[in-house]
Amino acid sequence: MNSPISPSDSTRSIHLVNGPNLNLLGEREAHIYGSTSLDEIVAELQREADARGFHLTAFQSNSEGEIVNSIQQAQHRSAFLLINAGAYTHTSIAIRDALLAVSLPFIEVHLSNVYARENFRHKSILADVAIGQISGFGPYSYTLALYAAVRHLESSEESL
Repeated sequence: MNSPISPSDSTRSIHLVNGPNLNLLGEREAHIYGSTSLDEIVAELQREADARGFHLTAFQSNSEGEIVNSIQQAQHRSAFLLINAGAYTHTSIAIRDALLAVSLPFIEVHLSNVYARENFRHKSILADVAIGQISGFGPYSYTLALYAAVRHLESSEESL
């Protein structure tokens, strides 16, 4: 069993950012997004992170500016970002610029397979600066992204 991680240990801290309408998961378009709520997804991710000796913080907002603020605040508190920017994935230069400004590695996450949906969802303005993109596995997309983040951070620790 891993020892508890202090939230102040930023090298083992992962910050999850969720964008607009993700607060409605479990209620909204279940045929696309499933019936699992965002709170349930976050609780599962926190269990998975804890089991691996990592601390997870989570944030959700429908406001672009609040998302930018959360990304900037994570700069000195976290070593990695997971982000589901929702519709801002396709439109927000401000979120892209914030991700570039903090220089934290990040993975873009989506519940649905964005490439099997409307054409406007096929273009992400975050993907080319992300370590990777995981989509189409429902809530498990988040779990896969967490596993990849943990592996990335552990590989970085080993190379020190």
